[in-house]
Amino acid sequence: MRRGLLIVAMGMIGLLCGCSTTVEENRTANANTNSNANAIAPGNANAVAEATPARGVAPRNNDNEFVHTVAMDGMAEVELARLASQKAKSPEVKKFAQRMLADHSKANEELKQLASNKNITLPTALGPEQDAEKNRLANLSGAEFDREYMSMMSAAHDRAVNAFEDESRDGGEPDIKAWAAKILPTLREHQSLAKDISSKITT
Repeated sequence: MRRGLLIVAMGMIGLLCGCSTTVEENRTANANTNSNANAIAPGNANAVAEATPARGVAPRNNDNEFVHTVAMDGMAEVELARLASQKAKSPEVKKFAQRMLADHSKANEELKQLASNKNITLPTALGPEQDAEKNRLANLSGAEFDREYMSMMSAAHDRAVNAFEDESRDGGEPDIKAWAAKILPTLREHQSLAKDISSKITT
């Protein structure tokens, strides 16, 4: 009789142990499931960053900032080109200024249309930095004017080419990105001309 009770008792203990193991396995499985769910939960920013395939890829350019900066610089290019067309001493510098006036006026008009289509508000006047450059240049004359203008143009087109290369590669808005790629070859040509003329008038 005692032996029978002992067998029954051992059977009950085994059953309880088996149930406990099953419950623990279920808890572990649920924990893993919840962990995976949290990894893609909208509010879990860090987890989303961990799970995103594009993690480590540089963010795209701020297209609005690019357009705003290019519009400001484009206005400055036109203003300085007008000034150089009147004040430049070197025929080569004067010719370069006329090229800048034509090319940048055209690009500015295209940018205005593009910005209008995208509901982007463009600046309507030069910023303090561009205004200061214009005033500094206006106070110069002769060979000194030519050297300073071409130095400005060389530096400005270095910045422009870099900015347009970045936008044409990493821009987020397809139309703006395409426009940057379209303008880029002309800017590279301006850059090359500016450096070539600058080297001639400073030696």
